[in-house]
Amino acid sequence: LRRSITFTFYNLGFIYTCGGTLKGRNGSIESPGFPYGYPNGANCTWVIIGEEGSRIQLIFLSFAIEEEYDFLSLYNGHPHPANFRTRLTGFQVPPPVTSTGNVFSLRLTSDFAVSAHGFKLNYEELHSTSCGNPGVPPKAVLSGGSRFGVGDRVQYSCVPGYVLDGHATLTCITNAGNTAVWDFPAPICRAEDTCGGTVRGGSGVVTSPGYPGNYGNQADCTWIVLAEPGDTISVIFTDFQTEEKYDYLEVEGSEPPTIWLSGSNVPAPIVSNKNWLRLRFVTDGNHRYRGFSAHYQGKM
Repeated sequence: LRRSITFTFYNLGFIYTCGGTLKGRNGSIESPGFPYGYPNGANCTWVIIGEEGSRIQLIFLSFAIEEEYDFLSLYNGHPHPANFRTRLTGFQVPPPVTSTGNVFSLRLTSDFAVSAHGFKLNYEELHSTSCGNPGVPPKAVLSGGSRFGVGDRVQYSCVPGYVLDGHATLTCITNAGNTAVWDFPAPICRAEDTCGGTVRGGSGVVTSPGYPGNYGNQADCTWIVLAEPGDTISVIFTDFQTEEKYDYLEVEGSEPPTIWLSGSNVPAPIVSNKNWLRLRFVTDGNHRYRGFSAHYQGKM
């Protein structure tokens, strides 16, 4: 294992930089000061580089970052805006995340006020015959062993009081690029009578809660849109109004694999690269806007 780590503290500018480049089949990353709290004014970047042809999987062991103000941003490749994957914040341990290539980058940024415990994760190199750990969503139970290679299956169920959205059984298959991938994303276990759900059928509409009225604060809704095997799904937005940077819609299952939408511009149409799409709508505790309306259509 070879690694290059840098730590710099500028006392007058209140900027704390850290991170570095990590190479090797596996390893771990902790936020500075973990578990006693990361510093204010942090700007830390880690770049994980695996072997050519491999992918990198992150498995979070602990996660506590001041919600709405401090963030861990992930990039497919080097930390450039064009490679942006998603942004993590809050106090819920995220599911495993897998890169699309052999470089995965993380950037921790914090403001100049409150901080939290921080995060700890393990990373592992995945080769073409391994799907990697699909993770266990909150309130879910996973069965099927610990093998995650081509042909292996895992089965999910939910604890009482929660309903499963998505596919209960996942199979590790080989995609068109000859890489092992799960045929569906891990399902979620949703409390009964909450927003989100599994959407089936040739076409339909998905809207934010309360649309066309304003959505509520602290929303966290996930819809999984399922089409027939072999079909793809197109999503056309007819309206989009959210608080920029703080309330967002994350779309997974497209190309690029994850699209992060926020603000007041109606997004361009999105087409899935499989027969499913997952839409997750998240809002903070402040302003409320009209939200979004999107028409989906399955097609051969």
